[in-house]
Amino acid sequence: MTLTFYTNPQSRGRIVRWMLEETGASYDIVVLGYADSMKSDDYRAINPMMKVPAIVHDGRVVTETAAICAYLADAFPQAGLAPRTDEERAAYYRWMFFAAGPMETAIINKSMGVEPDADQQRMAGYGNFALAAGVLEQAVATTRFVAGDRFTAADVYVGSGIGWYTRFGLLPQNGVFDAYLERIESRDAFKRAGELDDAAAAAAS
Repeated sequence: MTLTFYTNPQSRGRIVRWMLEETGASYDIVVLGYADSMKSDDYRAINPMMKVPAIVHDGRVVTETAAICAYLADAFPQAGLAPRTDEERAAYYRWMFFAAGPMETAIINKSMGVEPDADQQRMAGYGNFALAAGVLEQAVATTRFVAGDRFTAADVYVGSGIGWYTRFGLLPQNGVFDAYLERIESRDAFKRAGELDDAAAAAAS
């Protein structure tokens, strides 16, 4: 088994690093620079978008952070990060793809100062920011974890987004988000991944 992880420690690659640490799998890491190696011909052959993260697992390329998390959960079932029941599976895919689609679009538009008017809200998959943020809050308020009572890969992806967005003021900090983050960020794999990425960022500076 070969597993290579392409990343930059100051990117969404931090999400995949956490996911990899949760799986317990061995992996090689390639740290890429935004201005140079991320745009190289070698890396463009892996991801023509010239973005990180990406993984190559036994010759199979997976890009897009949510897809990588879901793939790794299936590839390493012993870690117990994939859904086990129909109820878990429904919530797992629902909220992972909500976070990757409508919520991320709403966040990006907000950070760029884009506010859709009433007509544009009918076209936008997220409607408006307040609606999307309220739905996300409800998703983590009603159960211990986003897919139910058990931690899954969906929490790695959804939780990373909530952590990032609240710390940078893109989502409001409140008791619901704080309690959820406390549950997931207390995990050893989360702490270990953060330490590894912080060390990689320091080494690259």
